[in-house]
Amino acid sequence: MTAVYRKFDRPTIDFTGKSVLVTGGTGSFARAFVDTLLSQNAPRRLVVFSRDEQKQDVMAREVSAAHPGLADRMRYFIGDVRDLSRLELAMREIDYVVHAAAIKIIPIAEYNPFETILTNVHGAENVVKAALRNKVSRVVALSTDKAANPINLYGASKLASDKIMVAANNLSGSHGTKFSVVRYGNVIGSRGSVVPFFDSLIKKGAKALPITDPRMTRFWITLEQGVQFVLSSLALMNGGELFVPKIPSMKMTELARAMAPDLPHEIVGIRPGEKLHEVMITEDDARLTLELDDRYVICPQFPGWKSEHLAKAGAKPVAEDFRYSSEINKEWLDAANLNGLIGRKAA
Repeated sequence: MTAVYRKFDRPTIDFTGKSVLVTGGTGSFARAFVDTLLSQNAPRRLVVFSRDEQKQDVMAREVSAAHPGLADRMRYFIGDVRDLSRLELAMREIDYVVHAAAIKIIPIAEYNPFETILTNVHGAENVVKAALRNKVSRVVALSTDKAANPINLYGASKLASDKIMVAANNLSGSHGTKFSVVRYGNVIGSRGSVVPFFDSLIKKGAKALPITDPRMTRFWITLEQGVQFVLSSLALMNGGELFVPKIPSMKMTELARAMAPDLPHEIVGIRPGEKLHEVMITEDDARLTLELDDRYVICPQFPGWKSEHLAKAGAKPVAEDFRYSSEINKEWLDAANLNGLIGRKAA
């Protein structure tokens, strides 16, 4: 079945007069998130929290040029999610937090396990603590398909982060801070994605494109879709949900063929920690999963947690043997779809 391009355009929060903080604030997602908020909602204050001052300096100049008159709403905080005290300072009078900071490159995480745990696991814990102490209204954490049945440290650390975020709802008490998670697949065109990597090889005159395994499949989502999915989930959440978008799959060989139909493929073997196919919802989570027209929702197992807000939106239980995996997906990208999504003329 050919892919359906979903805009995830459910109602979103009105950020007028509100303050928003995004960790990992100079990353691909955060840049698109900031542009969207300034274009659509113009919150009172938008805080970019990240470690790299050079990237913040570049971002500040680009945001000022793209959104004249709104630059005074931006705040740039140098900080690390490993540093709880700095997070607490940055979250003062913040209403909403999007937690996007993470060590994400699988081989680097495998080679640097201590650092990965400090950022991805302890960093999530620190975000929770800082949000609770500052009485933040809502927190959404970005996860990954690799957190479902993980076989690499990145996935395992993000699964731990997901569990921390969901369990944090038990700690909010009368403050009422709500925590939820969004989990999606590979982002087309983001830094570290295979699409710009293949593009760079093609422009350099490569004689072949490297393919780890000809059977490999992946889920794909655009930056624009990712931002809209996060914004709509932020509005839909009641605390504890794990939101999964309905997005298409594509074989890596088909992706390479779409970008360079005349180049042969060089099979280089699966890297440490890679899977042939990615799963976003396992059979074990099926009994907790509800389906909406544009997403799935894995519900928490809190005593007394109710799903009326999802039922009102039309959510229905999935089958008991349901599994959402990239190789058995009902929706698939073809060459025309892919080139359209990345704004590239067909080769």
